[in-house]
Amino acid sequence: MLITTSEALVEFCESLRGVPYIAVDTEFMREKSYYAKLCLVQVAHGEHVAAIDPLAPDIDLAPLGRLLNDPSIVKVLHSAVQDLEIFLLKTGSVPAPVFDTQIAAAVCGLGDQPGYAKLVASMLNVEIDKSSQMTDWSLRPLSDRQLHYALGDVTHLCKVYDKLVARLEAEGRLDWVSEEMLSLTNPERYGVTPSEAWRRIKLRRPKRKTLAVLQALAQWREEEAMHHDVPRGWVARDDALVEIAQNLPRSADELARVRSMKVHIAKGEQGAAMLEIVRDTLETPEDSWPEVPRGHSSASPDPATIALLQTLLQLRCQENDVAKALVVKRHELDRIATEREPDVPCLAGWRRRVFGADALELMAGRLSLTVRKGVVVELRSEE
Repeated sequence: MLITTSEALVEFCESLRGVPYIAVDTEFMREKSYYAKLCLVQVAHGEHVAAIDPLAPDIDLAPLGRLLNDPSIVKVLHSAVQDLEIFLLKTGSVPAPVFDTQIAAAVCGLGDQPGYAKLVASMLNVEIDKSSQMTDWSLRPLSDRQLHYALGDVTHLCKVYDKLVARLEAEGRLDWVSEEMLSLTNPERYGVTPSEAWRRIKLRRPKRKTLAVLQALAQWREEEAMHHDVPRGWVARDDALVEIAQNLPRSADELARVRSMKVHIAKGEQGAAMLEIVRDTLETPEDSWPEVPRGHSSASPDPATIALLQTLLQLRCQENDVAKALVVKRHELDRIATEREPDVPCLAGWRRRVFGADALELMAGRLSLTVRKGVVVELRSEE
């Protein structure tokens, strides 16, 4: 069913009142804009299945917003972050409670970040036709093939959810997933603060001066992209901002030497704005410059130590049948190897029980690894 009127949307949302959960998916376009353009919302529970057209003339999405924010209904999504960000933008709040099947599948040991099609194939033995995945969802009318693909996503999702919940209950891991879901529904996760935009940009061994210029450039780029509703990369690429922050050009000719900077940009208004940012930032007091993030510590971790931690991680994830990438990120291992007890996610909650506590024991010398009969085993100190 394709819903294109407010009246039909009200009726559909009323039909879902009192259900324990709904499967939710979206189709959106973001290639040419800063903000995602919502093109379709799919919702399903049992026999109630519909695709809601947010681009239909005069449609009021308020009933959908109330459904998504009903605290008695679990919203089931796969790889939920972008969908939740869009709903926050459209409705003013993040749907809650939620259940992300990608995270739940990783907790069940079904891959680090299992894709939806692969998960459906492995759990339901159903092959999804992905030929409509990359179509332009903003064009109207939508084809029957597009709608069949879109609605299939949420009908399969209901079955995947039921199977994952049963498996998590059997393995006593529902609380693991609940910890993850709380962070997904935090609105602060989706807010954009232009002055913090520089933290997304990768930079090896930065100096404070470099970070100060990068922070100012990234803030300017973020505000420009938001104002004109264009992708960040259309204003300036990450590598261009990094090169400018590292080399500090003082003229349009020097700016034009930046590899990904087009000459007409360097010598135009945007180039002038970037040069002014460089000059102004260098005139600010040094004590106002950003500190080097702890993750960029000048102390390089010992590669052999990292290898030991990775071996322990592999051992623990095999024992617990859980995806490694969900338990710990590489930068967390670096901090464990160079700091006494860093403030990182793998040292809290269920991750600490699975891996973090033993990682600290390994670093303290109270746990060691050896090989017996071709298998890695652990030895614990009695001290």
